[in-house]
Amino acid sequence: MRETDLALADGRSLHVYDSGGDGPVVLWHHGTPNIGTPPRPLFPAGDRLGVRWVAYDRPGYGGSGARPGRSVGSAAEDVRAVADALGIGRFGVLGHSGGGPHALACAALLPDRVTAAVSVSGLAPYEPETARDWFAGMTPSGEAGLRAAVRGRAAKEAHEASAGYDPEMFTPADHAALAGDWAWFDEVVGPALAGGPGGLVDDDLAYVAPWGFRPEEVAVPVLLLHGERDRVVPVAHAHRLAARCPAAELRLGAADGHLSVLREAGAALEWLAGRA
Repeated sequence: MRETDLALADGRSLHVYDSGGDGPVVLWHHGTPNIGTPPRPLFPAGDRLGVRWVAYDRPGYGGSGARPGRSVGSAAEDVRAVADALGIGRFGVLGHSGGGPHALACAALLPDRVTAAVSVSGLAPYEPETARDWFAGMTPSGEAGLRAAVRGRAAKEAHEASAGYDPEMFTPADHAALAGDWAWFDEVVGPALAGGPGGLVDDDLAYVAPWGFRPEEVAVPVLLLHGERDRVVPVAHAHRLAARCPAAELRLGAADGHLSVLREAGAALEWLAGRA
């Protein structure tokens, strides 16, 4: 995995990951809070498919400079810059959790580049008039963090100053995944928070603000993969997205939570690579 720092025209830089190769390109969008290292547990499936993994640290995480006031949709500009720098024309996008909305942003705003999108455990847009439904089913700690973001940056930063890890956000199946085949998360969460919660704060502010696009604008094929027992992003978000994305296919894991559903991501990767 090659890692480089890409200088952008606005003076920022993005830390970029690229496995190389001439196979189908899958651009990974990481969750909140993670750095952008592509998902090692999916490498065996990727190797069988010849996938070339590309990813980057979202602004404010890892080696990427912050982008104050960024929206979910602004990810499309950064992804276009990454693809251009690497000489990549067309590619698929895959995002987990907070990466899901960013993958959909690229699908909506880069129709000339994105062939298909997969969102795993991803959020639907926040709309104040349906806020009660948007928060329904979240663990109290997760809801508190996002409600703080609704109140603005100062409230969100104050919340993060005293917030701690809540193991109840994950189901027993999630904890089994974290202790086993998806222990990889230990490698990407710590570095994401090493420099403080800035990236996390910017992410959550973006999730509850206008995204800069509507799911209805996504015209490329979309696969939504979600656990029915998800306590972080309740499954109602997936149903809402499926109803609004005209080309969406919904796959549900009846016994899965926010993380354990990633055990089905190998099949989703095959679906994506076949379209990339």
